[in-house]
Amino acid sequence: MQGNDLVSSANTISGIVYKKQSDVVYYFGLRKMNDSLLTENAFLRKKIDQLHGLDTLKDSLVHKKISQTDSTIHFVKFADYEYRTARVINNSTNASDNYITINRGSKDGIGKNMAVLSGTGVAGRVEHVSAHFASVLSILSAKLKVSAKLKNGTNGFVVWDEKGPDILTMTDVPQQINVKKGDSVFTNNYSLYFPPDVLIGTVLKTEVIKKNALQLIYLRSSTNFHNLQYVYVIENKMATERKQLEDSSVKNKQ
Repeated sequence: MQGNDLVSSANTISGIVYKKQSDVVYYFGLRKMNDSLLTENAFLRKKIDQLHGLDTLKDSLVHKKISQTDSTIHFVKFADYEYRTARVINNSTNASDNYITINRGSKDGIGKNMAVLSGTGVAGRVEHVSAHFASVLSILSAKLKVSAKLKNGTNGFVVWDEKGPDILTMTDVPQQINVKKGDSVFTNNYSLYFPPDVLIGTVLKTEVIKKNALQLIYLRSSTNFHNLQYVYVIENKMATERKQLEDSSVKNKQ
């Protein structure tokens, strides 16, 4: 059996075990989860309406319009995202690389590297997929780096430095950039997989790094990993085309 087959088989077996364990919690907490889902759906509908998009939320296509106009011609292009809902059936928070197991897999359209969001922000990225389950690399992992921006447009990266399941850090921000406690940090347009303008966290404090004229920004994660019950798996339908173009550009430079 090949290595990928072993990973897929192990993921399927563990997924079944986690699902049975989570079913008890699921039924006892059903009302609370339904209330949470209503809040999440309202939040997403509002955000998508602001982007002049379309949304039915249950495996629905969301079109983000990007308009360009001159005096004679009006062009409209789309960045296409498809949102799929999934239930969390296992979730770790105390390892150096934490994972979330969800109850949807390749037969549901889930694929590797798809972005995963909670109702309040970034949660992780799909890493392993079996037919009916998927393993998500949590943002609480040293292996995952998310392109991010401050509210003034300054770009950097958000990573986890293992200070706890609520604390993230933003790096590569120059010292001269004014950052205040409570400022929001969002995803930017640089990611192949995460939609832009998704909340990652809010600023707790900053720390100056004198040796490289940068500052380290500590964030409180917008996602509550202590009570993560449902997520949205996001497919960027233009990711493959963009990646092929960018890869070909790199090859041409070599």
